[in-house]
Amino acid sequence: MTPISDDDFEQLLIEFQTESIHLETRDAYGTVVELPHMAQWTAGEPDDLEWLQGWCSTLRDHTAAGKSIRRARIVSEPLSDYQRWSYSIAWPMVDAGEDIRWAPRRLVSSIAMPGNDFYLFDDRLAVFLHYAGNGLGTGKAASTDPADILLCRTAFEAVWKLAIPHHEYQPF
Repeated sequence: MTPISDDDFEQLLIEFQTESIHLETRDAYGTVVELPHMAQWTAGEPDDLEWLQGWCSTLRDHTAAGKSIRRARIVSEPLSDYQRWSYSIAWPMVDAGEDIRWAPRRLVSSIAMPGNDFYLFDDRLAVFLHYAGNGLGTGKAASTDPADILLCRTAFEAVWKLAIPHHEYQPF
């Protein structure tokens, strides 16, 4: 595996050819971009979600070009505060073309999967996301190893089969 910079990763999110899949397995994250908005939500303050509009525009462009963007979130129930907040802000991304699904952790116990969250781009490149215990990102590693790509594809599709589409999922 090769370390990958944030800038290179951002380019992959824009330049993939046909499909981007993303598996999330943590109950909480601590991204620098998200934390202030989650704090607003926690305080009961409104958020116009303007900060999401660049990503939503990219999603609309991908959808218009016929590209597929799927995200599966494995979550513990009841949801963590982070995942309740994440659920509350997912609609703009879903409306822009990202297919987001929720997989209750109790349903995926027998699925073999990588030890880290990942993106898989066009079945040619896996990017594993590394996090500290508090949810802050610590780095990313890219792999073109066919075994890594197969593991990511197989795990994602197994979770996807059990996951509930965003518009049907009822968090508790």
